[in-house]
Amino acid sequence: MTKNASPPPAAAAMTGSDLQSERLRAAWLFLAPTFLTLALVAGWPLVRTVWFSLTDASLTSLSDAQFVGLKNYLSWITLSSGRTIYRGLLADPAWWGAVWNTLKFTLVSVSVETVLGLIVALVLNAEFKGRGIVRAAILIPWAIPTIVSARMWAWMMNDQFGILNDMMLSLGLISQKIAWTANPETAMTAVLIVDVWKTTPFMALLILAGLQMVPKDMYEAAKVDGIHPIKVFWRVTLPMIRPALMVAVIFRMLDAMRVFDLIYILTPNNAQTRTMSVLARENLFDFDKFAYGAAASTMLFLIIASITIIYMWLGRVNTDGDAR
Repeated sequence: MTKNASPPPAAAAMTGSDLQSERLRAAWLFLAPTFLTLALVAGWPLVRTVWFSLTDASLTSLSDAQFVGLKNYLSWITLSSGRTIYRGLLADPAWWGAVWNTLKFTLVSVSVETVLGLIVALVLNAEFKGRGIVRAAILIPWAIPTIVSARMWAWMMNDQFGILNDMMLSLGLISQKIAWTANPETAMTAVLIVDVWKTTPFMALLILAGLQMVPKDMYEAAKVDGIHPIKVFWRVTLPMIRPALMVAVIFRMLDAMRVFDLIYILTPNNAQTRTMSVLARENLFDFDKFAYGAAASTMLFLIIASITIIYMWLGRVNTDGDAR
């Protein structure tokens, strides 16, 4: 009997290369509609925004806008006395105040929501009766539209009729009613409370998906070896769910950096909570400084893109280091 001759190594390599090329072409074919939609829905408006930020456009003269370069970002006038007055977005204290408010909101909200989401996910991952109902119920705050949540909490935090003040007065936590959304000292706290209440279930859902992927054998082996549950969490659970945790944090960070509706409804015209998105909207439509608002929108995009790239790069470096 004659034995079947195996293909030469070069032919086998060529076959694998052709298969890889075919998969790559198929992937691009499936992704092309998505990229085209993104280019039309997001890419073109972004290009137009960047262009308007380099012009003197206003709402009444968009078609007659003239190119002015970087004047909307930074320009200066030298007086006869020799003093230089800087103007533009990058010299505007209101802009830097909005940047600080946005960063503060993002840092605090994402940190608290990550910790609470992790705790909730660990509880939902445990075996107990009625777990399915609890999992569904925990998503209700996240499913409620942001505007509805803001209006609901605005009534709860009302200084005259709000239930939050009544409860805290009954418990002796405060001595007098607080105007949560109107007081500059408590406005940001009020916004953070509402955001944490609404978005923690989202973080818990993403982290729970990561917990479901952890092999049960690792926990059983740790239990047999008598390892303390806290040590198991730090040495087993946390490293295993880190990819899911990073995805949850970056998604939530991007959402928090461009927060608008919650603050615009809950604390309008409040300098203590004005974010970059709110400031951009005010200049675009309320103050009829369209080019200036476009510059603020462009800067917001650049800041978010930079943070995303740095975060992904750090995550990749940490992952490669652990792999080695």
